[in-house]
Amino acid sequence: MKRSLLPLNALRAFDAAARHMSFKHAADDLSVTPAAISQQIRSLEDFLGVELFRRTNRSLVLTEAAQLSLAPLKEAFELMEESVDILTDSKSSTHLKISVSPSFASKWLVPRIAHYYERRPDAVVKIDATMQVTDFKVQDTDLCIRYGLGNYPGLYTEEILRETIFPVCSPDLVDCDNLAECRSEILRHTLIHDDSTVEDDSAPNWTMWLRAAGLEAPGGMPALHFNNNALAIEAAVAGRGVALARSVIAEEDIKAGRLVCPFGEGVPLDFKHYIVCPKDNLKNERVLEFIDWLRVETGTAGPRDEGIIDLNDVS
Repeated sequence: MKRSLLPLNALRAFDAAARHMSFKHAADDLSVTPAAISQQIRSLEDFLGVELFRRTNRSLVLTEAAQLSLAPLKEAFELMEESVDILTDSKSSTHLKISVSPSFASKWLVPRIAHYYERRPDAVVKIDATMQVTDFKVQDTDLCIRYGLGNYPGLYTEEILRETIFPVCSPDLVDCDNLAECRSEILRHTLIHDDSTVEDDSAPNWTMWLRAAGLEAPGGMPALHFNNNALAIEAAVAGRGVALARSVIAEEDIKAGRLVCPFGEGVPLDFKHYIVCPKDNLKNERVLEFIDWLRVETGTAGPRDEGIIDLNDVS
């Protein structure tokens, strides 16, 4: 039977009457009269050509066919209720769905997200950690944080974090007193490669960095490759070698003493971290609150802080 032909009101009356085994209690449940319940049941029986209740003077008895239908009917109504709850949650002022890269999520966002909940303890933040491109037209994402050149046509774009890149390693791997000695120590360890930086022409690879440092890697040096910056950092923390790390991703591990960077200053990168979202999303208070929080956490809070964004001045 087509959905458009389903007698939903009559089915609701049948469900309520079967649950309570009483037209009166079913009527109270649905805020109608017992006569209306009785009429809906009769119309459903006529529509289906099946008897649902055997009526006695003082009670109702379900027919065998009615008993068999109750479980799937109950499940169907529960699924509809669940669907309504999902739709209601999606428009809740406390819900926010953001899309970020897995490395940024694990190394920058997750260690700081508690600060956001201090501002908004009733918030529900859904973090979609993915490298996939977000299509705001078909996905329910409110906000993205993307690493790139900031070229996102038609979308609001705001730079929040810049990156440098430099070698890091576990403090257990180095024991030297001057920069020249530390740099030469790199050649004694496995070089950890982050292959996720290949799209950024400004990011040096190990060959480029060693050449700039006046070092020449011997042939056959051991190497460890990852396609995820956070995994490369974790390998360095575990003492598996020396990694070329992006400053934003390595920051927390350096602060905690799990990593050291004794090999010289970092190289600035062209790629940066950006807030990206449709301009219409800036009309949403929860999006504005999250952007304000990001500005505070990244130290970029400026004249448009506290949710004041001029929609005529968005890139």
